[in-house]
Amino acid sequence: MDDALHPIDLVIVDDDAETANLLARLLGQQGYHTRLASTGDEALKLISAQRPDLVLLDILLPDIDGYTICKQLKISPQTEDIPIIILSALIDSLDKVKAFQSGAADYIVKPFASQEVLVRVQNQLHLAHQRQQLSQQNTLLRQEVQERTQMEQALLAAELNYRSIFENSTVGIFKASPQGRYLSVNPSMARLYGYDSPEDMIAITEDISRQIYLQPKRRDELLVYINRFEKITDAESEVFRKDGSTLWVSEDIWKVWDKDGNFLHYEGIVHDISERRQMETELRQQRQQADRLLVNILPYRIAQRLKSGTRTIAESLDQVSVLFADLVDFTAASGEMTPPQLVKMLNEIFSMFDQLAEFHRLEKIKTIGDAYMVAGGLPAPQDNHDEAIAQFALDICEAIKQFPRPDGQTFKLRVGINSGPVVAGVIGRRKFAYDLWGDTVNIASRMEATGEPQRIQVTPELYERLKHTFMFEPRGPVAVKGRGQMTTFWLVGRKPDPAPEGTMEQ
Repeated sequence: MDDALHPIDLVIVDDDAETANLLARLLGQQGYHTRLASTGDEALKLISAQRPDLVLLDILLPDIDGYTICKQLKISPQTEDIPIIILSALIDSLDKVKAFQSGAADYIVKPFASQEVLVRVQNQLHLAHQRQQLSQQNTLLRQEVQERTQMEQALLAAELNYRSIFENSTVGIFKASPQGRYLSVNPSMARLYGYDSPEDMIAITEDISRQIYLQPKRRDELLVYINRFEKITDAESEVFRKDGSTLWVSEDIWKVWDKDGNFLHYEGIVHDISERRQMETELRQQRQQADRLLVNILPYRIAQRLKSGTRTIAESLDQVSVLFADLVDFTAASGEMTPPQLVKMLNEIFSMFDQLAEFHRLEKIKTIGDAYMVAGGLPAPQDNHDEAIAQFALDICEAIKQFPRPDGQTFKLRVGINSGPVVAGVIGRRKFAYDLWGDTVNIASRMEATGEPQRIQVTPELYERLKHTFMFEPRGPVAVKGRGQMTTFWLVGRKPDPAPEGTMEQ
């Protein structure tokens, strides 16, 4: 059948139109024909009208859940062989187990990588095609075995046919004794494992467990399963070639009995899946790299919520400390530096701030030019976040002295801190940004803007929270935009710990 005239037909079942259309475009570009359904009832009607080659199925649908649809398709002889890939934002292992128990062939977690979807769809279509071929071959072989008992001529024809398949098949075929030696292998099997001929492989391989499988106990594991269920399919293992190199294979192995029900030997088919495994490894590494980048951009808990499929993240936090720090006269100093020098200097300064923020369990929000914003008490509530941000402010004012300006002087900071309620959330769909809003943020920015070099200006609210553990100097009234006159304080240091009882001051 010409695939150009009869393209592979896929049904996409998802009530999210954006996801469904994205999948349709992605798969359509690969030459697949796609049909869309937004409800379970609509999906069953589409599949009943025309049997598809594969179904991409969401779990959470407005009428029938994906598990129920999957079970209905698997109990019907007309649809039981259709591969079903679950595509869902549910990441709990129990959801995956339930999906596979319902008959799903694979499970992809949203948000998905386009290449991952293509590879998994291609893999399931390939496996389905192979199973169909194997089923057809097994049907033919069973018919031929039945005919052998009727006439010698049919027996001879069947034997010749089997030998032709055995010798000319493009996949590895073998027979193995219960003791772990090959009784026969076809030429493709010998070539796959790097042997000069089938005879060479049979003669050299005295112990399949030790000489073929990278893990010596792997064959024992397979035989335990086969002895219970009499057959195993798509068993993936890493195996040795003759020269000691390795490859990944997928095996279908089954038991063979004589007409009296006596066990004779094992037979199997072997496929080289090294290329697919390599692709899966690369996809996994790319996903891990993307996850690391996401965590570097966003707080860990926020990144995990985005990965789980949460589309909108916004929350109100009752008590958060916010700090703004600005490099004094940096614009003038930057005119005396080359662009590489300027970027290198900012990177070194802000990297030092990042290390201090991580040490004090604070969350860096963003940098804006030569300004740095950090917060404490989010995305999850945190005890003593105001003390942590005050100590952070003292530490960065000390650390900035390590960085010289082009004129030989050291850089100076202007720092402002405030504490109170904020709204926090993620904005953007392509380039995410975690940010804060509210009067608390605005006043913290004003504390920095109206401050002085190498001084830390704080609001009365923060002063009241920290006056017992830190030392302050009153600044007096300051005109603050949006608040009028405000009495502010300079944070100058941490109070020394009180001497233990029973000791005398020297």
